[in-house]
Order: sequence, then structure tokens, then C-alpha cells
Amino acid sequence: MYIIFDIGGTKTRVAASEDLVSYGEPIKFNTPLNYEEGLAAIAKAAEELSKGQKIDDMAGGVRGRLRPDRTGIMAEVVLTDWVAKPLVKDLSERFKSPVYIENDTAVVGLGETVFGAGKGYDIVAYHTVSTGVGGVRCVDGKIDRAHIGFEIGHQIIDVDKSIFGNDMVHTLENMVSGTALQERRGVKPYEIDQFDPVWDELAYYLAIGLRNTILYWSPDVIVLGGSMVVGDPRIFREDIIKHTEKVLDGFLPCPPILDATLKDEGGLCGGMALLRERLER
Repeated sequence: MYIIFDIGGTKTRVAASEDLVSYGEPIKFNTPLNYEEGLAAIAKAAEELSKGQKIDDMAGGVRGRLRPDRTGIMAEVVLTDWVAKPLVKDLSERFKSPVYIENDTAVVGLGETVFGAGKGYDIVAYHTVSTGVGGVRCVDGKIDRAHIGFEIGHQIIDVDKSIFGNDMVHTLENMVSGTALQERRGVKPYEIDQFDPVWDELAYYLAIGLRNTILYWSPDVIVLGGSMVVGDPRIFREDIIKHTEKVLDGFLPCPPILDATLKDEGGLCGGMALLRERLER
């Protein structure tokens, strides 16, 4: 019996898998801001799902920047009470089983690599564009090695601040995320008409970031997830491809750019993939 989980800033999902190929109906709940409450809620879900069976291993994604030893959260702006808490140790001692965690975006990207849109590709670059921007590089069905993680949303796009002309650091996240769009427009992204020119502008800004991804990571495929690119309304994939090809300017070919397919299941699928990788070692 394996337990997989996806701890996000607003929702947490916990599920059980017998074979690491599929999983049963997950238990979902709002992620408690208090660490002890969150730990108790995860433990309660795991106990309910295991139905008295021994839990052999647990794995999943956790929001925030993780410690290099992957034992807990090192930095986070939402789950601040979880920072520096021994999440892996606490869960491992509670269930007498190994526990593995990775950043939640990285785990979703791994899920898309093994079970979703990136299946069959050797080098997958996953980007999520939602309230923020994150991503991961997966190679041969595994999260690529990194000292801390991947922070693609914090790459600077507009060096001289010529686009918005203010004191904000013009990172990819500050230019294309849902939060950034809401700050500029004063309304939620879903309240903006799909054919408003702003969506094409966002496609161009995102394309600049994807150009960097292609040059630095040399992926076989780019998979895009998150509400800003697979929601409704959204940044059209066709516009993203068009602008990415344009900014590459023939220097390198543009790899396939695909929509993520797993939706809310990405994190749990990634948890299964993470455990499969660990058990193969």
C-alpha cells in the first residue's frame, strides 16, 4: 500500500495506490495554514485510505522551496507556518515508512512526463502559468538533478523596464501570471474577454521565457499547464507557438509545445512516478 499526496497552497489531495499505476478516489481538503493541523489532516486521510493496511512508502509534492535534503520547506509565502518544520520526519515516524517529497510543481511536471502529455519524450520541460509561474526539467522519466529546485518564473525578461515602466522587477512571473494580470487590469483573469488583445501580449512575453527554456534546457517537448494556459479564457497555445518560433528566429527549431492533460491529477500521478523512481534505485 502506497500513499501519495499533493499539498498545495489552497488544496491538499491524498490518495492510495496498490500498484503505482493507478490510485483510488482521493481525499481532498483545504490546506491548513497551521502546520500541526495540516500534518494531522494528512495523517487522518492516510489512515482512512490505508484501512489498517501497512503503508510501505509515501511520496508527493509540497508547495514552496524545499530544503536541499528534501526534508521540508525552506521558504514559502503562503504556508509560512510550514517553513522549517520536519515534514518528512514527522510523517515517517507516524507511519513507520519512508517518505519522499519534492516541490509541488516539479511533481506535477513529473506526472505529466510519465503519465500525461510528455509521455514518450526523453527530455520534458514543464511550465505552469497560473497565479504564479513555475516549472521543472525531467529527463528519462525523472526530475532532473538540482541543488534546490527550478525557479523559471523569476527569470528577468524586461531588463530596462521598458514595457511597464515602473519599479517592479520584470520577471516572467510578474509579466504573465494571473496575479500580475489582475494587478494591471484590476479584474480577475477569467473576467477578461478571450479576444482581448492582452492574451496575445501575454503569449509574446511567455514566448520569450520559453526561448530561454529551449536554449538552456534543450527539451524534446514543452508541456504547459496552469489556469492561464489551459483554462477559459486562456493564452492560446497557437499564439504561444507562433511567438516562440518568431523569437527563436531560426536559431533553433521550436520543439512541440503541448497542453498538459492531467489537470488536478498531475500531482498525484507525479507522486506515483516519484515512488516508482525511488523503488527502482
